Amino acid sequence: MTVVLAAGGTGGHLFPAQALAGELMARGHKIVVMTDKRGTGYGNVFPGAGIVIVPSAAFSDRSVIGLISAPFEIIAGVAVSFFKLKALKPAAVVGFGGYPSVPVMLAACVAGLPTAILSPDALLGRANRLLMNYVKVIAANFKLVRFLPKNTKKIVYTGNPLRPDVIALAAAPFAVPVSGPIRLLVFGGSQGARVFSERVPGAIDSLPDAIKSRIEIVQQCRSEDLEGVRRVYDRMGVKCDLATFYKDMPAQIAKAHLVIARAGAGTVSELACIGRPAILVPLPHALDDNQTPNAEALVDAGGGWRLPQKDFTPEKLAAMLTGAFSDPEGLAKRAAAALTLGRPDATCALADLVEKLEVTR
Repeated sequence: MTVVLAAGGTGGHLFPAQALAGELMARGHKIVVMTDKRGTGYGNVFPGAGIVIVPSAAFSDRSVIGLISAPFEIIAGVAVSFFKLKALKPAAVVGFGGYPSVPVMLAACVAGLPTAILSPDALLGRANRLLMNYVKVIAANFKLVRFLPKNTKKIVYTGNPLRPDVIALAAAPFAVPVSGPIRLLVFGGSQGARVFSERVPGAIDSLPDAIKSRIEIVQQCRSEDLEGVRRVYDRMGVKCDLATFYKDMPAQIAKAHLVIARAGAGTVSELACIGRPAILVPLPHALDDNQTPNAEALVDAGGGWRLPQKDFTPEKLAAMLTGAFSDPEGLAKRAAAALTLGRPDATCALADLVEKLEVTR
């Protein structure tokens, strides 16, 4: 059958779509990705899939003229999507959030096609909130909070599709740090987080010598922060591996005893799948504060701590790290608890859901 995926924008929208596309094509289905003009470069992201470009627009970060024109661009996108969907005759249309998905999903609803949207976050994004009462199914990752559809029975908990290199490390054994090195992983989004570079080194410097002498840090830093952070760790005599980007981030997570990170849906899903405890610092300026509920999902499972950025001081962090590393068995328990939130089968579960949508159309 033909399945249309409405996706585009950030990796948080593209990675789950990419994972589902791979699974459905492996099952013999044809995939068409409908997206905005940025999709012209998606051939390598979705090998073997068709790429269809439709007009779209966002209301944020636009000029006055852009804000005025946005509704007309979206209407044009709905019209173009409607006729393209009629020609494709897909068995199902699946949206992954972000503004490029809105015209496609609206057109699919108008056309009466079987529809589903994925919510990786515990809070439905703004695009998905526009669609939640019209689509047939909402596939959710964590328990949804605050913004819910009128009919909550349409929510199905599938988990968030993850990359194969993450799934390969699902439930990787946790080496309890009773003695020897304590491995701390610090990262914050695709480009690192300035606040981590500013405050984590001070926290490490405040640790008791018995703990600090065992610390080995892997930390993602912005390029402009890299050398400054390295000098601080070198002065302390702390072993560190610093980079602006790690291609093997799942492997780094698996090697860590504790992670300090933001609380994006992908990050929390990977921590849960691999099974690693974390101190999560939600991005304070995220739309609708959507990272805080993600962090709370891991905390509620017993897999970590949530630390608001306003409280993320070197002193507070040093106290938390001292408590965590002084109780290695407690860290192991939190690693096991994180696993209870993990869904390494999420890609298959979502693919099963899509196939069922086609059957019950």
